[in-house]
Amino acid sequence: MPELPEVETIKTALAHSIGKCVIKGLIINNYRLRLPVPHDMSEKICHQSIIDYQRRAKYILIHLSNNLSLIWHMGMSGRVKISDTKPTTIEKHDHIILETTNGWVTYNDARRFGVFTYCETNRLNEHPLLKKIGLEPFDEKLTDAYLRNRFQKKNVPIKVALLDQEIVTGIGNIYASETLYLAGIDPTRPAKDISADECGILLSSFRKVLSDAIAAGGSTLKDYQKPDGSLGYFQNLHCVYNKTGQKCPQCTCDINQTGGIRKIVQAGRSSFFCPQKQK
Repeated sequence: MPELPEVETIKTALAHSIGKCVIKGLIINNYRLRLPVPHDMSEKICHQSIIDYQRRAKYILIHLSNNLSLIWHMGMSGRVKISDTKPTTIEKHDHIILETTNGWVTYNDARRFGVFTYCETNRLNEHPLLKKIGLEPFDEKLTDAYLRNRFQKKNVPIKVALLDQEIVTGIGNIYASETLYLAGIDPTRPAKDISADECGILLSSFRKVLSDAIAAGGSTLKDYQKPDGSLGYFQNLHCVYNKTGQKCPQCTCDINQTGGIRKIVQAGRSSFFCPQKQK
């Protein structure tokens, strides 16, 4: 699934390529996404100007001149293709095609777990998809004291708590494993036992990991690619994710004895960590 860095990359690409343009037309080849695409979508968004772009958690919000906003989620496998001219070939799973005064945008989603809907802009915070979302990772209100307060109420492993979108939003499975490695914290430790000092370390760690991933254009794993068709390369910088049995960076351990990076399953998700460096 595209996580925060990948969604930020897509949002930025849209803003830079089609920018503040007018939506001229909309082709919907499949209304059956995770939530059905509203049947009045064309009526609501066509001939409206795009006035701004925003990312909230893993959602792209596109604000329009009629005080409506598009709410767009990539789902598990969604990707965006941007072109200067109308696509000559409609690929399988090209569900939505936007025509704008600055080019064409195609949304392709093999698993159809995405969302493409709208809401009144001034009521976005009340929308069911957005109203329970926690603080953004780079929000000034997000402090080590906030994390400590929220974690104290969680009798779950810290890796699971990091994935709780009502605490901090946008941290997905890849970046939770990488954050905990950088912070030196074992993913199996109960969240309620994470100290105030460790919360500060976690805060700086996930901000660094996410910043580096955004700068790298995200991680290309399975379905994800950037809107220009190129690949994100943060996967080349992964320290532990999907590296079972390998040495972690600057490892001095004898992996014949330690077994290297370990993989476990927590709440149905794979976690990767170094049992020597993460305590």
